[in-house]
Parts: sequence; structure tokens; C-alpha cells
Amino acid sequence: MRDFDSARILIVDDDTGHRAMLRTLVSAWGGAVSEAGDGAEAIALCKEAPYDLILMDVLMPEVDGITALQAIKGYNPSIPVIIMTAFSNVESAVEALKSGAYDYLSKPLDFDEMRITLSRALDHSTLRHENRALKERLGAFDAGGLIGAAPVMKPLMEMLVMVAPSDATVLVCGESGTGKELIARAIHVNSRRGAGPFVAVNCAALSENLLESELFGHEKGAFTGADRRREGHFAHAHGGTLFLDEIGEISQSMQVKLLRVIQEREFQRVGGHQNIRVDVRLVAATNKNLAHEVEAGRFRQDLYFRLNVVTLDVPPLRDRVEDIPLLAAHFLERFSARNNKPIKGFTPAAMDCLLKYAWPGNVRELENVVERAVVLLVGDYISERELPPSLAGAVAAESARPADLVGLSLDEVEKRAVLQTLAACGGNKSEAARRLGVTRKTLHAKLARYGLAAQDEETEEQGN
Repeated sequence: MRDFDSARILIVDDDTGHRAMLRTLVSAWGGAVSEAGDGAEAIALCKEAPYDLILMDVLMPEVDGITALQAIKGYNPSIPVIIMTAFSNVESAVEALKSGAYDYLSKPLDFDEMRITLSRALDHSTLRHENRALKERLGAFDAGGLIGAAPVMKPLMEMLVMVAPSDATVLVCGESGTGKELIARAIHVNSRRGAGPFVAVNCAALSENLLESELFGHEKGAFTGADRRREGHFAHAHGGTLFLDEIGEISQSMQVKLLRVIQEREFQRVGGHQNIRVDVRLVAATNKNLAHEVEAGRFRQDLYFRLNVVTLDVPPLRDRVEDIPLLAAHFLERFSARNNKPIKGFTPAAMDCLLKYAWPGNVRELENVVERAVVLLVGDYISERELPPSLAGAVAAESARPADLVGLSLDEVEKRAVLQTLAACGGNKSEAARRLGVTRKTLHAKLARYGLAAQDEETEEQGN
């Protein structure tokens, strides 16, 4: 049975006396207990601080346990949630399990069963299940390694399903590391060319002369060192798809040559005179705004129009936070297998760091962070200790910034300060009162005003 020491457990119950009893019991087992009096407060607390486990009642005013469960699992699916419900209310228990609850406990509670269930839940992770469910929802479309369940990804996925079967030229736009090549591969695999070759070229990594030779090939003797004829990537991609990554980096002269190939569907090798016909679908990608590049005179307008038949915009990872747990689980599974480490998942605190980080390097940066964590981990769960110090530091700095309080009433500002301080203190009201510079009696009065009835002093002392 797992030791409860340092396990952060949130108890959610609108019954003050029952909540106090649970806090006393779980604290005696070694858990660091926080409390919420309703579902809305529980949702807010989960976004402020990570918890290892949530024990939550179903029947509560305003926001009930099922609604709160769904919101919490949507934000951080790593947190196991155990629902408490009356023995006679089986429907609530079934609904809770369908909504992602780890388990349920029937009231009146059997404390031995409760301790076993809580202990088991602390070792539970649902990330792989979430990933499998996502793949099933994609249906017949083969997304390959492309993962995206966030609302902002829905238009992109719908466009992919429509565009892939066609032969249209596609321009994929997005920041570096967002997965533009995965988009291109998904287009290829789901097209009529799927059985043909997929050839990827990083235009930014090659000089102008080398890029021309790589794309079109060269004849023997075309330049110093050309000791034999060489086929280029256009020829290699015949019958399939050619992916030109970072198309915005090519020179003006290369833009002219590329435009001709797109228009005429033929090219000449470097140093050659024979026109070679080619049947290639073109997918290009850029992290630049090509419309602005055209206005600045750095990119040909006619080539831009040729490439911009269909444009797919890939959102940055910071705009699709809901996908972070799924992506992290996907990378964890891959690197665990590659390193022969049976890692079970992420701690809620580690996942909270991943969720709050801005990810300037996007999905590629997340992939690298997970690989690093897998290599460094000695144990079953990736924690904050395996994350890069720069990531943890950035999250801490961001958390230390004052919240945007514009437009809030003074009462709402005060309430946020009280609840966030209480959460930071792990529910310890004495410490929270000290940090807030008020007496415990004043703190209890404020909590009562927020609908969190003050608990009697004796019970409070037993729990802290």
C-alpha cells in the first residue's frame, strides 16, 4: 500500500462536518489535505496547484461532483478522482465512471476500503487510455503521429480530411516545432499517392547551388565533383509527394526555377538540356508569413499564389493546452519502449508544470523534454525533478506574476488572494492566516462569507 506522505489530496464536500472528518482521517494517514466546499472551488484549486488525488462528493449545490469531475479531467487527466455517493444512487456512480472517475465509494464509507482505494488510485494513470480514445475518434483517417483533440485543432483536422484525397498543392503554415512535417505526411498517407514515395527536403539547410542539385539532380561533369549523373528529389518523388520545408528561405533565383516546375510539371537536371516530366504532389511549409514576404519583395507573388492553393494553419502548442497530456503520453510510450523502461506516467505536479509552460519550441520541445525525463528517471513516474530546470524555473516565474485583476471587484480580488494562499499552504488555515496578515478568526469569517463554513477549532487543530 502506497505511503500517503507528501501526497496532496483535495477533499471536496459541501457538508462541513463530513469534510472535517475526512480531513482528519486522511491527514492521520499522512496525506497533505486541502479542502473545497463545492465543485466550482475544486476546479479553481486544480488550476492553481497540482493534486495527487481528489476525493469528491456527488451531490453539491451550484456545481455538482460529476460536472466538476469532467472539468478537472479536461484540464489535467493525470489526477485520479474518486467519487463519493449514496449507496442507493448507483446511477451517479456509473455516470462518474463514464466521465473518467478512477473509482467510487458508497456512503456510509467503509474506512478500510477507502484507504485501500485511495492508495491504489495514487498509483493510477489514465493518459494512455486518453491517447487510444483519441485515435479511435479519428476513424478511418490515418493521422499517423499527428495528435490533436483541442478545439483549436478541429478546423485543421477537418481540412486535412477534405484536402488529403485531392491532388491540390498545400501550404502548411506554423511556428517551428508545431509538427508541419507530420501534417504533410498525413496528407500523403491519406491520398491516392499513399503507396508512393514521400520525400522531405529542408530548404533552409541547403545552400542555393546544393538545393538546386538536390531538387533537380545533375548531369555528370555539371560542376566540380559531379563524377556521375545524380537523380534529384523531384525524380525520387515521382508518383508520390514532395515536401518542401521552410520554403520561405529559398533564394529569388530558386523561386523562379521552382515556379516553372510547378507550372509545367517538368524540369532539367543541372548541366542538362533534356526536359523531364514529373508527376509529383507538392506540399510546402513555412514558419514565415509569406504574404508579408511578398509585400517586402522577398518572395515572388506568382509562386506564392501557386503554393497557396490550400493553406493549413497549425496552431502553436500554447494555444492547444488540452493536447499536452495526450502528446506527453504519446512521447512517454515511445521513449519508454526505446529505452526499455516500464514507466507508468507523470506525477500530477509534473503534468501541472507541462500544462503551465509556454512551450516556445512547441511540440518538438515537448518531445525533447519527455525524452530527457525518460533517460534521467529512476522510478515509475516522471516528476518535476526530471524536467529541465529552465522549464520549472519558467513555470515558477510565470506563477509568481500577479494575476490580471483588471475589471474585478475588490471583493473578488480578496477572495482570489485568500483561496490561492490557502491552496499554497496545503489547506493549513493557521499558516494561510499568517501569510495573509490576519487572525484565524478573521480568515474563518471570510471563508464563511464565501460559502465555506468555518470549522470548529478543535477539529481544525486535529487536522493540521
